[in-house]
Amino acid sequence: MNWSRLTGFFILFIVILAAVIYGFWPKPVLVDIVEVTRGSMTVTVEEEGKTRVIDRFIVSAPVAGFARRIELDVGDTVIKGHVLVDLEPLRSDVLDSRSRAEAKARVAAAKSAMRVAQENSCAARADADLAVVEYERKKRLYESASISQEEFDRAEALARRAEAVRRSAEFTIEVARFELDAALTALEYSAARHDDMLPEKVAIKSPVNGQVLQVYHQSEGVVNAGQPLVEIGDARALEVEIDVLSANAVRIASGTRVLFDRWGGKQTLEGRVRVVEPVGFTKTSALGVEEQRVLVVADITSEPKLWKRLGHGYRVEASFILWEGENIIQIPSSALFRSDEQWAVFVFENGRAVRRKIEVGQHGGLIAEVISGLAEGERVITHPDDTVNDGIRVCPRS
Repeated sequence: MNWSRLTGFFILFIVILAAVIYGFWPKPVLVDIVEVTRGSMTVTVEEEGKTRVIDRFIVSAPVAGFARRIELDVGDTVIKGHVLVDLEPLRSDVLDSRSRAEAKARVAAAKSAMRVAQENSCAARADADLAVVEYERKKRLYESASISQEEFDRAEALARRAEAVRRSAEFTIEVARFELDAALTALEYSAARHDDMLPEKVAIKSPVNGQVLQVYHQSEGVVNAGQPLVEIGDARALEVEIDVLSANAVRIASGTRVLFDRWGGKQTLEGRVRVVEPVGFTKTSALGVEEQRVLVVADITSEPKLWKRLGHGYRVEASFILWEGENIIQIPSSALFRSDEQWAVFVFENGRAVRRKIEVGQHGGLIAEVISGLAEGERVITHPDDTVNDGIRVCPRS
């Protein structure tokens, strides 16, 4: 009986000891494991862009005037030489009671000035006739040697002066007549009268064949010289403008291949970079961070029938192909970490994490190229945290 009780206590002690050892025994760390693969790899820079018409023409008013209503709408097709809008002269001022009274007073003053000029002309004509008669008489006396040369010259000069005064008085009559006409015109022509008269018009025509992209001045009204009226362009000739970070712009060159996605169509469009502008600009991101950006312009090289529904100002997502390779050993970038100023990974071997230094080539965002240190088919740990160390027991997370 005593031996049975001792055996029971011993077995209980062994069970409790095993449970305590099992409870304090280090458990393997749960990790995410991926397999090293081999295949094609692409390094890209992705940014949002928008389409725009390559050649846009903003038609503006050549002179100040009164523009008639523009009947064109955005999207309408126009041909070269088609009249876009008629520009008429500016309307006359409306005469209120005071302005009309002032205009009538100026007419009366102009009439009085013309009468004064006519009377002065009559007086000048009489003086000129008298000076001519006096000159003829002095001339006969001079020829008979009855007067001196000096007296004859004085008579001749007085005759010429009287004739000049007479002509000046006649010109004064013409000036007074023109001033009277101007005063009558200001009184007669106002915005409230002569609506039935056809004014001179300047026909503003389309410089090219294309479509209306924007109408700046729809309704009729006064426009100033140089004021934009209509924007025209060929919507079939599109390019894409993408603003990228300046750090990425230095990696993009003219001729770089571009892929356009999420533009609304099912197929991915092909393109080529035409120019990387040499001047950057500052842009504030959605998070309020100021960024230096550079504008990159690319042409769409896919067949036009694939993107015929695209228009001016449409949004696209551009992927610049910076590098491409085939038969590349690659792993997720999340498996990489720095160790002694070198790239390293944790390799899953026999249930343990083994640190291994590797040589990395191209980085494609989520994927990295492995030049040496790993073989196809090996398994590495992604997103290793502080609990993962060299030689520690790990277990793949299901």
